[in-house]
Amino acid sequence: MMPNRSTDTLFQLIKSLHKSEKRHFKLYIKRSSAKEDLKIVELFDALDKLPEYDEKILLKKLPSIQKPQLNNIKTHLYKQVLASLRDLKSTDTLELQLSEQLDNARILYNKGLKHQAMKILERAREQAKANGKFNYLAQVISLEKKIETLHITRSLGEKTDKLTQEALEIATHIDRVTKLSNLALRLYSWYVKNGHARNEKDEEGIRRYFKEQLPADAYELTDFYERLYLYQSYTWYAFIRQDFLMYYRYTQKWVDLFSENEVMKKVEIGHYIKGLHNLLNAHFDLRNFQQFEIVLKEFEEFSQTPIAQQHDNFRIHTDIYINSARLNWHLMTGTFKEGLKLVPQIADNLKDYALFVDPHRIVVFNYKFATLYFGSGDFNTSIDYLQKIIYDTSADLRIDLQSYARLMHMLAHYELGNDEIIESLIKSVYRFMAKMKNLTVVEEEMFRFIRHSFDVSPRKMKPELEKFLNKIKHLEKSRFETRAFAYLDIISWVESKVYEKPMSTIIHDKYLASRKRRY
Repeated sequence: MMPNRSTDTLFQLIKSLHKSEKRHFKLYIKRSSAKEDLKIVELFDALDKLPEYDEKILLKKLPSIQKPQLNNIKTHLYKQVLASLRDLKSTDTLELQLSEQLDNARILYNKGLKHQAMKILERAREQAKANGKFNYLAQVISLEKKIETLHITRSLGEKTDKLTQEALEIATHIDRVTKLSNLALRLYSWYVKNGHARNEKDEEGIRRYFKEQLPADAYELTDFYERLYLYQSYTWYAFIRQDFLMYYRYTQKWVDLFSENEVMKKVEIGHYIKGLHNLLNAHFDLRNFQQFEIVLKEFEEFSQTPIAQQHDNFRIHTDIYINSARLNWHLMTGTFKEGLKLVPQIADNLKDYALFVDPHRIVVFNYKFATLYFGSGDFNTSIDYLQKIIYDTSADLRIDLQSYARLMHMLAHYELGNDEIIESLIKSVYRFMAKMKNLTVVEEEMFRFIRHSFDVSPRKMKPELEKFLNKIKHLEKSRFETRAFAYLDIISWVESKVYEKPMSTIIHDKYLASRKRRY
């Protein structure tokens, strides 16, 4: 099988370039051109014009390059494109600036110009310290110590004491940040794989792990990065356990940390936009309609700033997070048909972002699309999107979404009156969810109701629906049952049957009632 757009790394890199970056590459190559570079320019142009990577077509377009030469020339071109981007973007991020200063200091030191190297290192140290870049600071101090150790620089004594003390403090700080960032990452990884805690056993395991891994002095931490990873750890800990109030509190602390340190919005934009995304999710889970609107507006305004537009990666993820929030707004206010107007554009964007978006995001968006169609009464289109999730075996992600996609798929066929397949669907969905240990009381009751409904005449169906509603309504506040309502508003679905109103109307009426209570 031939490499394609998603697997050929050089093709991916060239396709990610903007016009200005392509133009700069040509100028960069001309500045240091050699005869062998002419072939890489030909290869660059040929790859740029290909809609999809196909080696046979590529070689036909490049008669000057033989197949045995291709891999070496591709490797050379890849390095030159990266070098060109580094040349163009060297002042774009603090990390690149610090790396450049370190490289320059090493070059000067190797040339024997020790004092010039030390001057650059002093500037780099102050810049790294001011922005909390302790990993870079550790590298700067390491090179300073090497120069002091191997050469007489006339700066021994007080500076030596200061360097050694600072090195110890940085090592301690890096150790704390490493432990906290590891904790945050492992909790997030658990959630991506499993979703929310399913039962007391899951919850106890997460609670024990969190307690064991959390540093003893966690509440005394004052450094930006220590607090950032501490708040992230609590965010995922709360979210997994469906403690949505705690989830909200720590996502707010996460975002507030950037308000206290405005410069870090540029230095750590990825963490800032992720914080806003989680804060919006917290307001969604708690149905804080007013706060959701306020934060979404702030996020939309931030997305238009030069900081947010500076890098492709963060520009794309900002767009993804905002689109996700816009869909959530329609899901929680019951304005499903209005939300459906956004689907074609978002789906097109996801295709454009195929190189940059992980499978988890695609699964989540497909689930949101399916829910909007389900709530709008277009069960056939909902099924189309749900099948994309059910038959996606590319990644072992979100067991909970896989389960709920199957559950909604079953309900969509139930709504369509596809009695000939519904019985086999009930069995297969039940088996899947039971195997994944994903069944809650609400779901057990739902399976029981649908099985029983086959033997009930249409005339007697309404009393049966009312019984089912009474059985599950009181579970709405139960923490381990919230998951069922968060992924699919079962209660509103049953109420739509009992009160003979569209599901969207039921949810929208609840939203309007909430606004009246607030005012």
